[in-house]
Amino acid sequence: MHMTGFARVWGVLSGLAAAAAFAAPSIAADSPTLARIKSSGAITIGHREASIPFSYLGPDQKPIGFSLDLCAAIVERVKTELNLPNLAVKYTPVNSSNRIPLIQSGTIDIECGGTANDRKRQEQVSFSVATFVSQPRWLVKADSGLKTAGDLKGKTIVVTQGSNAVGFAQGVNAKEQLGFNIVQAKDHAESFLMLNTGRAAAFMEDDILLAGLKAAAAKPDALIFLPEGYAKIYYGLMFTKGDTGFKALVDDVLSKQMASGQFEKTYAKWFTRAIPPKGENLAFPLTDELQQRIAHPSDAVD
Repeated sequence: MHMTGFARVWGVLSGLAAAAAFAAPSIAADSPTLARIKSSGAITIGHREASIPFSYLGPDQKPIGFSLDLCAAIVERVKTELNLPNLAVKYTPVNSSNRIPLIQSGTIDIECGGTANDRKRQEQVSFSVATFVSQPRWLVKADSGLKTAGDLKGKTIVVTQGSNAVGFAQGVNAKEQLGFNIVQAKDHAESFLMLNTGRAAAFMEDDILLAGLKAAAAKPDALIFLPEGYAKIYYGLMFTKGDTGFKALVDDVLSKQMASGQFEKTYAKWFTRAIPPKGENLAFPLTDELQQRIAHPSDAVD
């Protein structure tokens, strides 16, 4: 081939390559979060200290949990995307009050906890596709003979003061005209005690929280859930509002884990097996609601 012909072919190939690159930009393009990570050479993960099994301190006081495992896969993807094999991973503890401000200020890049995605929070931050679906449920004593929420008619039930469950219980009471005597305990420990001592026939609270209390009880099998569940609450990983590049990366990692079966393996590790530090098993298998989100990943809250 003459040099001019070679140059012409090379030019065409180069142009095609450039066009392809332009047509398929990096999933990380135009991301303030990824730009910050690349500049600093570090990613900062916000974690909870006592949100079992999502994000909490293990026996060595290092953060562990279901959400931390999901975020570990995201960190690996960030390393690849930014070509930073030695990316430093920093951990910052957060709580209910400061987790959103720390995201907004850029102090943490992603919160790997157990945070509910709702419309009010969406005005301040962004969320990944749902990683967990919670519902308020009823916990009762196994020998109580109670089979459904209807069996609670006219009985004393307990909720924890300040919990969203107060409104849910009042709503169920009014809608189904069950005539509950609703008692509000000062904290979850007191609510749980009232159930176990028979001063309340049922305890309504977020299902995963009840599962944790049940698992830690002296006789877990002495307590059972009633079948009814109420309003769905979707949890997600949280990051800077409007960062479409970072959201695309996070959602891609999670969606691929859901498609491959890895997400369900990680879920089983934390929700259906013995976990640190006490070797308790939450015995909380995948719900139908979460299975639907695994099949069709989404950050929708309706």
